[in-house]
Amino acid sequence: MFGSFITMLTGIRILKNMNKSLLGIIKYEKPIDKGIEIAGYDYDSVQDIFYSNMNAWQRNMGYSRLYDEASAPFGMIVDCEPIYFKYNNRIWLIELWKGQYDLNTGCEVGVYTAEKPILNLPEVYKYMFYNCASDEDRLTISLSLKKNGKTLFALDDKHWWLAGFKLGEYSEPSELVMYLNITLKDEEMCSSFVEAIKKIGYEENKEFIVNGNTVGLTFDKPHTTQPITRTEQTDKIIQMKNKLLCDKYNDITRVYSNLTDKINAIQKQAPEIYSEIVDKAVLRKYLRSMKNTETE
Repeated sequence: MFGSFITMLTGIRILKNMNKSLLGIIKYEKPIDKGIEIAGYDYDSVQDIFYSNMNAWQRNMGYSRLYDEASAPFGMIVDCEPIYFKYNNRIWLIELWKGQYDLNTGCEVGVYTAEKPILNLPEVYKYMFYNCASDEDRLTISLSLKKNGKTLFALDDKHWWLAGFKLGEYSEPSELVMYLNITLKDEEMCSSFVEAIKKIGYEENKEFIVNGNTVGLTFDKPHTTQPITRTEQTDKIIQMKNKLLCDKYNDITRVYSNLTDKINAIQKQAPEIYSEIVDKAVLRKYLRSMKNTETE
C-alpha cells in the first residue's frame, strides 16, 4: 500500500505539467479528440459524455482501496460500493461508484481480481492490491445513470472498467441512482456474487434480481462503509467548489453546440477550469489503475 501511495503522489506531480505535455497533440487533425484519447477516454456526441476506452496497458496495472480514500481530497465526492467474492480460486472485486467528479457527474463499474491471501479472511480483502480484469475476465455490463428520475446516459459493453462522465453537470451523489446488469461467467460465479451482495445488505426482488447468470442491481444508497475522507463538512466545502466550477463552465459554453468549441472557449476564457478538466480526467484513470510497486 505504501508503494502505491508513493506512486500516486509521483503521478500527481506529473499532472501539474499535463497541459504542457498535451500541447504536442496540436499536430493532429483533431487535437481535442486526440487529447481525450490520450487521457484514456472517448467522447459520445449523442449522449454528450466521456466514457472509458479499452487501453490494454491499463489492464496490466491494478487497483487499490487508496483510490476511494483519495477521491474526496481531490474534489471527487463519490459513493462507492466494493463487492468482494470468491470464484475460481481467486478473490474478485466488482466495485460501483457514482457521484460528482469535480466538473463531471458520472458513474463507474470496475472489475478486479487477486490471488487468495495467506490469511484468507474477508476482513483482509479491502486492504489487498487487485489486478484489473484481463481480456478473459472482462464481464458484460450495461448501466444507466439517473438523476432525480431522469436518465443522464447509458452504457453497454464487455469491459474491465465501464465508466461515463457528463461534463458540466452538477449533482449530489444522493440524487443519482445507477441501474446495472452484470453477466457473470457461470452459475457458480453468479451465486458467489449474489451471496456477496446479500451479505452487505442488498435485498432480492427489491434492490436486485437474478436472471440466469445475469444480476440486475440498483445502486442508490451505498450499503458499505464509505471512505473516512467523506465527511458531511468536507463534502459540503468540496461540493461548493464543484458547483462553482460547473456554473462557470456552463456560463462560458452555453452559446456553443459542440465539444471542440466548448473546450476551446474554456481554454481561452478560463484556463484554470481547462486545467481541472484535463488533470482530473487523467487522475481518475491513473488512480483506477495504480501500479503495484510493492511486487517489483
